[in-house]
Amino acid sequence: MPAYPADRPNDPDTSALVERIPGWGVDADPADRPAVPKELPVGPAPGVHWQVPEEQPGREGRERSNEHAFLPPVFGTSTPMGGLSGIVRRRAYRFSEARAAHWLILLAADRVAATEAHVRSFAEGRPDNPITETGVKAELTHHGWSSRVGAKRADNNHAWIDPILVGGPWVAATVAAGLAGRAAVRGARRR
Repeated sequence: MPAYPADRPNDPDTSALVERIPGWGVDADPADRPAVPKELPVGPAPGVHWQVPEEQPGREGRERSNEHAFLPPVFGTSTPMGGLSGIVRRRAYRFSEARAAHWLILLAADRVAATEAHVRSFAEGRPDNPITETGVKAELTHHGWSSRVGAKRADNNHAWIDPILVGGPWVAATVAAGLAGRAAVRGARRR
């Protein structure tokens, strides 16, 4: 017999389920809902005096979820969108927050922003220091290895890949820069 027969009624009788499964259908009747006495009525709670604050300036061009009709009156401005990562973030807000595309595009935008920050640090003449800024030095000076070896830690199962994920991009960038420099030198010699 198939799991969903064609002659199954659209509105089955669930009274047997209510008796057999504890909690089944608790939201059907408000009298059966365990949280009903604690729930607040719709609208402002009695005795609350609150007015919506006046709108903060700078609303134009701000990202806003398409599930909301408007931005809240006050919002953060510590990291305004800009550059390629800002363009990517604006694309994410075309999708609903319930879709994976929204969040995956925002994750990609974070990676783009990190790359932009690394490029900016090189352009300003103060490149990032992967030895001190990734915590590699602390591994040697603050008992990093001994605190993990022999201990039953939850992160031991992925500890082997952490150096690859942290150091891999730096090694790849160094190799790419070396190959590009080598190609530039060979090109200059041929002229």
